[in-house]
Amino acid sequence: MLVLGIESSCDETGLALYSTLAGGVLLAHALHSQVRMHQDYGGVVPELASRDHIRRVVPLLRKVLADSGRSLAEIDAVAYTQGPGLAGALLVGAAFAEALATALDVPSVPVHHLEGHLLSPLLSPTPPRFPFVALLVSGGHSQLMRVTGVGEYGLMGETLDDAAGEAFDKTAKLLGLGYPGGAALAELAERGRPDLVKLPRPMLKSGDLNFSFSGLKTAVLTKVRELATISEQQRADIARGFQDAIVEVLVSKALRAVASSGLEQLVVAGGVGANRELRRQLDQRAEEAGIAVFYPEFEFCTDNGAMIALTGALRLQAGNISNPAGGAGAFAVRPRWPLSCA
Repeated sequence: MLVLGIESSCDETGLALYSTLAGGVLLAHALHSQVRMHQDYGGVVPELASRDHIRRVVPLLRKVLADSGRSLAEIDAVAYTQGPGLAGALLVGAAFAEALATALDVPSVPVHHLEGHLLSPLLSPTPPRFPFVALLVSGGHSQLMRVTGVGEYGLMGETLDDAAGEAFDKTAKLLGLGYPGGAALAELAERGRPDLVKLPRPMLKSGDLNFSFSGLKTAVLTKVRELATISEQQRADIARGFQDAIVEVLVSKALRAVASSGLEQLVVAGGVGANRELRRQLDQRAEEAGIAVFYPEFEFCTDNGAMIALTGALRLQAGNISNPAGGAGAFAVRPRWPLSCA
């Protein structure tokens, strides 16, 4: 079975072809990022994002077909991100996917964006096995999930306000870094001195598995305002203090979630999952606790079509699809969509 995946939830257009033969293999994937287009605005402009998806989706489809040596006629199903995300951006991918599925008379498979991230480590050479605990950390979401199988997700904890990635980006802006700021802040933190800037660890000892990062961002703002002028080293020290605080909370809660579940595997996915300090500390503490940690490849941490193609293929194999062949055409996007309801 050959599945085309289409991702267009925010500011990246991603397409991929995944084959279920030989245990499953990613044949080709292509991605276009809109970062440069949105930099002048300091964040994603929804209308510009939607228009750019329209421009990119057909050329990217041609690229993955050429790279894989396959043709449109060989596609057996079309998976696409139905939500959550920006409504206009989602509509571009959904409309294209449903039209293509109708024209080819194949099933269309609406996919939850976070489910794609959650299952993306299955694309790795050494994937996890069900069941496992998943830490989803991205620009819009911070959640801990118990994953029993495809489509079987139980919420264990989530952010009560800013997500981890959102806190990274907002703090980066406070420190005068460009958009997107998360990666730039992490790079700056590498030059910071440890334990020099003390910042709170929100909800570290709350007794539950929820997160809260808006207060941490406010603490950084207070530190910045206390300084009449801020040197490059001071900026690096603040970035280090912020990253250390957020990493400690994420690591502690993730390991606590695994311990409470009785499982021995942890999956970390989403854009913040690419943070090297998070990976370093999590690997160290997980090894001490006898827990196996799995990450997606770095290229699949951000939004991409490969994770959507994979998820669509897994849902087809499980018989869990909403639009069978010939039934495509009527569709809706879901800008807000809890993963536990996917």
